[in-house]
Amino acid sequence: MSRQLSTTDQWIGQFDSVLRTLVPHAAQAARPSPAGELPEASLSEAEREHTVGLMRINHTGEVCAQALYQGQGLTAKLPDTREQMERAAQEEIDHLAWCDARLQELEGRTSLLNPLFYAASFGLGAMAGAVGDRVSLGFVAATEEQVGRHLDEHLLELTAADRRSRAILEQMREDEAHHERWALEAGGARFPLPVKLGMRLVSKVMTQSVYRI
Repeated sequence: MSRQLSTTDQWIGQFDSVLRTLVPHAAQAARPSPAGELPEASLSEAEREHTVGLMRINHTGEVCAQALYQGQGLTAKLPDTREQMERAAQEEIDHLAWCDARLQELEGRTSLLNPLFYAASFGLGAMAGAVGDRVSLGFVAATEEQVGRHLDEHLLELTAADRRSRAILEQMREDEAHHERWALEAGGARFPLPVKLGMRLVSKVMTQSVYRI
């Protein structure tokens, strides 16, 4: 019989999640990297720098995803919804660790803006969860739709020779599409176009700033 976690236990777990999300190289993937034993590509300096920028954007996107799921899980009303949020968050940890490892391979770094984006995303997630599970799930679906759009764009921008980065982004794309479908099938609200356009604008600000910082 599992022990009911106290409020203190929950906050300790939350703090541990924050550290694993924000401290470089702290996240541990449950699944092996899709890059596996694929050979490293011979990239020009310009190609390497561009790929680092793209992977840094994807890493920060996973930081935001962690924060959103953690915030929503904290305020979600239904136990089933909370459990699904936690399960999806674990897959996002895999993405976080894979992007971090790829940045190390490319001699890049994670974004200095991650703590700022984490705090903002956690707040949005907590507010969405507090409003209700239908809105919270809808927010997941709309967010994953935006993430999928970015991943599609990045897959087009990557040099064809970089099979390691491509394998990671393709698996991430598959997982994000699954999260989007789950959120809608679980009863998530379909956000109207103006809301999605607003989210797209915020996402654009994030990507442009994180690419270099």
